[in-house]
Amino acid sequence: MAGTITALQIQKRNKERVNVFIDGQFTLAVTALVAVTLKKGQYLSDGDIERLKDDDEVEKAYNQAIRFLGFRPRSQTEIERYLQDKGYAPEVVSHIVERLRQERYLDDEAFARFWLENRERFRPRGRQALRYELRQKGLDPEVIETTLADVDEEESAWAAVEGKIYRWKNLEEQEFKQKVMALLSRRGVNYEFAGQAANRAWASLDVSE
Repeated sequence: MAGTITALQIQKRNKERVNVFIDGQFTLAVTALVAVTLKKGQYLSDGDIERLKDDDEVEKAYNQAIRFLGFRPRSQTEIERYLQDKGYAPEVVSHIVERLRQERYLDDEAFARFWLENRERFRPRGRQALRYELRQKGLDPEVIETTLADVDEEESAWAAVEGKIYRWKNLEEQEFKQKVMALLSRRGVNYEFAGQAANRAWASLDVSE
């Protein structure tokens, strides 16, 4: 496997990858960033080639993690699961996670705040449902409870139901309130706040009429 680099060729389908030929034979592919450290005529030992392959594996994992983060912020556990599912070795996953943390791409406290703000804006939920979701994301219990401490569950319950009141405006009071309570139950709002929201919703119909 050891030998002299005879060619470095940029891949046609991926300009960020470079094929390395040793003694006229394709031997491995590396990222463009790694390729700039190589040159034609350079001798590579077996150890050099293995290190290049290892470094390339790390760079591929890093780039995939960055693309995954591009869709939305992620928790550390989400990144770990994603890379594991891609088949990367545990040591590679650990290295990438630590690198992303140092570069501030991973921050579970910031992620928890993002998740909460996103839910409050687009799909309000009670503490119970939010707690469950954040646990599923692998967040530390202390981070979860600190984040949820500022949740106004009464207002979250109202926000969840406010835009849906008029679809039930022709129902009798009991059935109307049952609809509201059922919706809020699915959103993880506790019974007390769900009841308050149901009463408020019914009263709002009386006022508007």
